[in-house]
Amino acid sequence: MKVQLLPYLCIITTFFIQCKQQEKKPIYSNIEVEESQEIFAYDTAIITSQYTADPSAHVFENKIFLYPSHDYESGTPEDDLGNHFAMRDYYVYSMDSVGGAITNHGKVLDIDQVSWADKQMWAPDAAEKDGTYYLYFPAKDKDGVFHIGVAEADNPAGPFKPEPEFIKNSYSIDPSIFEDNGSYYMYFGGIWGGQLQWYRDNKFMGREDVYPDDNKPSLRPKIVRLDASMKAFDEEPKDIIILDKMGAPLTTSDNEKRFFEGAWVHKYNDTYYLSYSTGDTHNIVYATGTNPYGPFTYQGVILKPVLGWTNHHSIVEQDGKWYLFYHDSSLSGGKTHLRSVKVTALSYNEDGTIETMDKMVTAEELDSKLHVK
Repeated sequence: MKVQLLPYLCIITTFFIQCKQQEKKPIYSNIEVEESQEIFAYDTAIITSQYTADPSAHVFENKIFLYPSHDYESGTPEDDLGNHFAMRDYYVYSMDSVGGAITNHGKVLDIDQVSWADKQMWAPDAAEKDGTYYLYFPAKDKDGVFHIGVAEADNPAGPFKPEPEFIKNSYSIDPSIFEDNGSYYMYFGGIWGGQLQWYRDNKFMGREDVYPDDNKPSLRPKIVRLDASMKAFDEEPKDIIILDKMGAPLTTSDNEKRFFEGAWVHKYNDTYYLSYSTGDTHNIVYATGTNPYGPFTYQGVILKPVLGWTNHHSIVEQDGKWYLFYHDSSLSGGKTHLRSVKVTALSYNEDGTIETMDKMVTAEELDSKLHVK
């Protein structure tokens, strides 16, 4: 007797599909979760529902989570101090992998929730320890001075509950967190509007912009180890020394290489990579070292200038592939304070150096259909 297999295969297939449809996705205790567009190519805006910048990317729960700043049109005139970057809240986004759909987890923190903060919630970062997630963010207090705050959540999508005060002895901007052998380090700092030039030896010296002479070592990014609570410093912040290839410290006049803002550290093949923005020369560059504190030796440019004044990035690895998240102003047609997050592949040479990329978009290449409405 012949057995008709096709009806049984259909039943089994239908049952399998129904079971897969009933599988529960991770539940986050946040407000609204929306599916956005898919990333259809590298170097295109991956979030088009609003303007986003300063993307901090991390792999949490086997997904890539993005913690960007949120640009909007505040009407503030442009100036060299960045007052036109008037951001006041944070949203979180995630994707299973680069090339997949973007999930918008909604607003996770608003400036009205932060009692000490007055304005300008600039580039944030996030970290995880023992199942708790921390969002670190800079903001100006009521006196117009930047400090760094921290907020906490029980999942990477938030929402985040802020601490009532900023982190004691914190100052300046652009916190980024790097974990190494169970210790967590914060890198921070930025000149010009980032106010690093107001401090010497971690002491506030007043609102006068004081920079070293052109032939003297430039102002440097800071590193500080976090304590066990992840909400306080465990030591005094220290300078990170960046050297040229001859072993001399980078100087104030060397603004093609010297630190401006946006420090980020990652580790590849037992080498520590410090990358950062050169600000007024608009590059993302990098230096390498043998431990989180440095010193680091300058190596070269990762990302050449992009459309818009600022250049800010993060570097992340997932499943053996490395990615550079960055922003430009293409989505707004070139408005420097209305930026959009992009992503591209990051490639290493055999000697561990990083291949330089040019992602400039010209006005002729802009697609007006992609602008946020």
